[in-house]
Amino acid sequence: MSDIVFSFFVIHNRGARMGIELLFLLIFGLIAGVVAGFFGIGGGILFTPLLFTLFGQQGVENPVAWAIGSSLFCTFAASLSSSVQQFRGGNLYLKEGAQVGFFGTLGVWFGKQVTLSPFYTEGVFVSFFALLLAVVAIFFYLKPTEENELSVENGAANYQPKKSNQETFLSLPKTFTTGGIGGFLAALAGIGGGVAMVPIMSLIYGLRITKAVSVSSLAIVFISTSGWIQFALDTPVSVAHSDFSLGYVDFAVVLPLAITSWIGGFFGVKFGKLVSDRTAAIGFALLTLIVAVVMVLRIL
Repeated sequence: MSDIVFSFFVIHNRGARMGIELLFLLIFGLIAGVVAGFFGIGGGILFTPLLFTLFGQQGVENPVAWAIGSSLFCTFAASLSSSVQQFRGGNLYLKEGAQVGFFGTLGVWFGKQVTLSPFYTEGVFVSFFALLLAVVAIFFYLKPTEENELSVENGAANYQPKKSNQETFLSLPKTFTTGGIGGFLAALAGIGGGVAMVPIMSLIYGLRITKAVSVSSLAIVFISTSGWIQFALDTPVSVAHSDFSLGYVDFAVVLPLAITSWIGGFFGVKFGKLVSDRTAAIGFALLTLIVAVVMVLRIL
């Protein structure tokens, strides 16, 4: 009788723990989706640290590859949601986004070779991830606004270019550079590449940040799709603690995140329209710095 009672409590506690974990994943995915839609970054800067921690606690061999592969699947869901919203709002740049995304898929392949190499240890990964976010945060914070004038219409602040009424267009070489770098970094950090592509397009090539976010969101759909498929088709050195994994992607973990991140992406795009470019840039810088500090503390 005591064995039966003991087994009941073990099963009950295990079910309660799984329920709490599922609720946590659902809530976290919703938050990450909002962030993805707001900043056009795919949400990977939140997915990757979470998944890296979860797989590390499970004792999975090579948690870096598992975190990146699984994060790219979540990023795919969040960025697709964001692009749908951009399309509905008439702010989708199909040609440029598709070109950047296509070249990004090539960058993913090269980045994956580095990620799965013995050189790319947990320490190297965390250091690179934190440094990448810190550099991007500084670029966003220092983004000049002198060339823009602020106009307020219907209660919404929008930056409008002073110099020309003609929309800046990304040439083929620019989409190649932007996508290649974004895809390469996506495979190294599981971040979708938006944290690099948005600054490149807005700071270097002079795109309005709203257009850069839109192009980035669509490009990330291509990059993250290619990324998670490539990692899913690879053979891991060990299996994750799940019966629902394929390659380096654990669907038992990523599906709850992906579902709610899809929902959050719709709200994120709407929220992004309510703030000025400068406010969004500062918010993005603060977010990336916080995540960078958390990742560094992870290995200290």
